[in-house]
Amino acid sequence: MRPLLTIVAVIVLLLIVGVATGFINLSGRGGDMPEVKVEGGALPKVDADVGDVDVGTKNETIQVPTLDIDTAKTDAKEDNDK
Repeated sequence: MRPLLTIVAVIVLLLIVGVATGFINLSGRGGDMPEVKVEGGALPKVDADVGDVDVGTKNETIQVPTLDIDTAKTDAKEDNDK
């Protein structure tokens, strides 16, 4: 295992040195984008069966619950009054 790792490390090191010194050139040539022509067409015909939605507003009166809140100061004051 160790000799294989050493061989791989040496190859990687040689590649790095070759690229750094310019011996190995990895630059590629620039290319052009392909030309694409799009011509007219037609949308597909679709027969959709959709539901009706009735949107509106109406006024209603609702019962809102009331809350009685006793704070700690109020409770302490009531206890002292007793």
